Amino acid sequence: MRAAVVTAPGECSVQEVPAPRAAAGEVVVDVERVGVCGTDVEFFTGEMAYLHEGHARFPMRLGHEWAGVVRAVGDGVDPAWRGRRVMGDTMLGCRACRRCLRGHQHVCADRQEVGIRGGRPGALAEQVAVPVTALHELPGAVDPALGALVEPGGNALRAARAADLTPGDRVLILGPGTIGLLTAMFARAAGAEVHLMGHTAASLAFARSLGFTAWTELGLPDLPFDAVIDASNAAYLPAKALDLVEPAGRVVYIGLAGSPSLVDTRRLALKDVTAVGVLSASPGLAATIAAYAAGHVDPRPLVAATVGLDRVGAVLAGVPVAGAGPGPKFHIDPRRAG
Repeated sequence: MRAAVVTAPGECSVQEVPAPRAAAGEVVVDVERVGVCGTDVEFFTGEMAYLHEGHARFPMRLGHEWAGVVRAVGDGVDPAWRGRRVMGDTMLGCRACRRCLRGHQHVCADRQEVGIRGGRPGALAEQVAVPVTALHELPGAVDPALGALVEPGGNALRAARAADLTPGDRVLILGPGTIGLLTAMFARAAGAEVHLMGHTAASLAFARSLGFTAWTELGLPDLPFDAVIDASNAAYLPAKALDLVEPAGRVVYIGLAGSPSLVDTRRLALKDVTAVGVLSASPGLAATIAAYAAGHVDPRPLVAATVGLDRVGAVLAGVPVAGAGPGPKFHIDPRRAG
């Protein structure tokens, strides 16, 4: 089959690789759609910490935001899975340690991550193999584009829920990228008054086109924010989030900077603020699918363009895609050319 393979920093090509076989407890999925994530870009540039910590190494087959149709099942898997439209959890725990047994496989110390960690090939290919335990079936109302947005949506849903929003609350989201905008959509669905803060005119204009109030940092009004969610990659913004949130409010950290962020815990305590960190969509996948299926959240406008496998390298390198819209997300359809 054809797969996009990153062989070294800045080097990506489409190669013919052996098609996956369904091992015991696994399925093989025909991939319909894959989202390209900031994590994928960090692997492409060589900046991703996992490369330097021994959790991943080149060559790599990326792709963890995917949707497709089950083609084959391995031993011990119900044959009824064949033909079902699915997406899959990225985090694959060992299923035996204390964390996994308590339902926290997404923080298992020995976990694999599809297309990211532990040598598990990702979905930027015509097919991908995953454990059946990772699957979530997609209802008819969730098309391939929505299916590939479930994984980032699950992260965003968890961030919005961690902010403990109630109707009428005012929330500020730092960073109008994919996760920030998805979080804004879930916060709006919860009845909150949503504001975003960003830097570029284009990203702020796009956020406004989706009906959100968006500000630059210098133009941010002096308003009380009941919750502040940092969905950026700026090392100074976690502290800024604590400065901006109301006393007794909540700060949620879902963005990751390339260098450590410093937060004054004295200020955290004296403001009586609750701080929450969010890693992984795993606990939020089912609820995200339900929200998409019901139409409470529709993130498809975030997809700027959908291209074929041959364009993966260009997308990872940030090469402009002709005819792309203003959204921050690019999708790959392995079935199409160009």
